[in-house]
Amino acid sequence: MTRSTDEVLARAAVLALIAQAELTPKPGLADTRDLQARATGADLLALRWSAKALTPGFAAMAAAARRPGEPTRALREELGAIGRCAEWTMARSGGGAATGPFHHGALWVMGLLVAAAALRPGAGPEEVTATAKRIADHPDRGAPRRPSPGSHVSATYGAPGARGEARAAFPHVRRALDALSRARTAGATETQARLDALLTVMSTLQDTGPLYRAGPPGLRRVKEGAYAVLEAGGTATSEGAAALSALDAELRERGIAPRGSAALLAGALFLDGLPAPAVTGTSVTAPSAR
Repeated sequence: MTRSTDEVLARAAVLALIAQAELTPKPGLADTRDLQARATGADLLALRWSAKALTPGFAAMAAAARRPGEPTRALREELGAIGRCAEWTMARSGGGAATGPFHHGALWVMGLLVAAAALRPGAGPEEVTATAKRIADHPDRGAPRRPSPGSHVSATYGAPGARGEARAAFPHVRRALDALSRARTAGATETQARLDALLTVMSTLQDTGPLYRAGPPGLRRVKEGAYAVLEAGGTATSEGAAALSALDAELRERGIAPRGSAALLAGALFLDGLPAPAVTGTSVTAPSAR
């Protein structure tokens, strides 16, 4: 792998973040309806800028992974340091600090997957996520010791959170990829396939965002609502689309945003957009919606 490949992986990660942000309509989450921050408190244009600001950080993570060539503890700590710098830059990229929470979880997910893809060029999703797990299994001695909403929720309710997801080899990223494949095979549009993938994650993930905002009843409602859309045939059916609209209205009214699910969807889109059998091209693009 070369420096140009590091940049390819970085651009792929940013494109996946932007594709996730622009996917519409996402229940309770920022999307193209929120250009003026009317509903979710997130300006979509600012989210795009803050995602693009992560490009150098992702490239640095890929380069850091190439140097040892193995998922060592030193690599885990270097990725953590790069990630904290990238987060600082992101918050000051023009979108303001308000965009930070929207990409915070995705930065953790995407950083691990970018590093794993750099370690295992040409590998499929199973091997990349397994390699990401081996990186995440190491502790980061440089990580801040201050509590976060995610750590508070994990301690209170026993939710595994983003770190638990990574240490389990990102099962929900893999579930999202499977859902994408099924929906495409069934003839869904790309937008419908991605929404079904998001809902598949929402239906089972112990998402710390809803837990923090509304406790177990709020998370249960997210899961039940997502499952109802899928049981109705997914977003490609009129019944599923109606169920999605109802869930979106409810979550927005209650201020419940399943951001953890959105971050994992971005991870799935990143892996889905990587060419096979090897990362050798000069550009990578996430599949465009049709």
